[in-house]
Amino acid sequence: MTTKKLTLIICVTIVGFFAPVTVLSAFEIDKVYRLLILDSQAGSPYEDVRNSLIDSLQERGYRVGNNLLITHHYIDNSVSLGIDILQREKSKNYDVVYVGGTVATISAKKMLFNSDVPVVFGAPTDPIGIGVIDSFDQPPKVNFTGVSYPVPVKSRFLFLRQLMPDARKFGLIYADMPQSKSYNKWIKSLLENDPVFNDIEVFFRPIPLITGQDGDEQMSEQAIPIIRDLNDQVDAFLKPNDQLGARQQFAKIVSTYGEKPLIGLVKKDVISEWGATAVVFPCLESMGRQLGEMIHQLFDEVPIEFIEPKWPARFGYAIDLNKTKQFGINVPVGILQLAGENIIR
Repeated sequence: MTTKKLTLIICVTIVGFFAPVTVLSAFEIDKVYRLLILDSQAGSPYEDVRNSLIDSLQERGYRVGNNLLITHHYIDNSVSLGIDILQREKSKNYDVVYVGGTVATISAKKMLFNSDVPVVFGAPTDPIGIGVIDSFDQPPKVNFTGVSYPVPVKSRFLFLRQLMPDARKFGLIYADMPQSKSYNKWIKSLLENDPVFNDIEVFFRPIPLITGQDGDEQMSEQAIPIIRDLNDQVDAFLKPNDQLGARQQFAKIVSTYGEKPLIGLVKKDVISEWGATAVVFPCLESMGRQLGEMIHQLFDEVPIEFIEPKWPARFGYAIDLNKTKQFGINVPVGILQLAGENIIR
């Protein structure tokens, strides 16, 4: 087979991916594979997933800067910026385009839907709602596949029911983003249609999306009066499935001004002591490995119609026992066993 001509340069150095690896025989070691990465935003969860994805590829023998060339862009949660970047990059004949998060996936749909280039999405909330797939665990309808982000809503509320069996009212302050709208719609549908949860009420409170370097901080500041208003109305606060939920600042604000426990969204909410009492979270490392396997298959010329989109394969649990004691929560033994080492004492 003819070796591809090297025509691209890496435009972002990805620190930590240059450890020596054993070259595997599953693909042509003399071929150069080109991967375009478009992340919705810098930081978690996109960074965690991307790092695990690239680690997974390196373990298979792909060497960044050698037989694997990566071009990487952030789009600061701007669909229009994502479209502009994809427009500039589309003539460069990438083997695979990887898009991290909801906004990047929307950008790719507008530019690359039903095109010849395979697109792998990682960590969007609702790829079905975006319209890039019809369902999970079935062949993709066009050139998109990947792994979605959230713990299914029903699993999260079963966790809440186990942890706080007497809790009935929850406050959910969210950024006005596409992923929030999808996730909140799922919650409303669950509460309306599943009799197991029809005694639960969620108070939804939106905050306008603010992008840029200080966006998280500004949105969190706007949440303070809403938190104070909800303190007397709810049994707990839920972190939203969006930019606010994935970051540290909002958890700290709720911990400071809230008088009720915060149920987190990501592992760091508890383990890094951001302020949450407990969390059931998608395993981002596992998600990255799922995505690395998909991209490897595409590099190995497996048709995308044979690579089914998936939910995250693994979930984790974390508990802060200092906070559960503060709020009078008796943690069931089963949850402690599931949390394992992810317990703050």
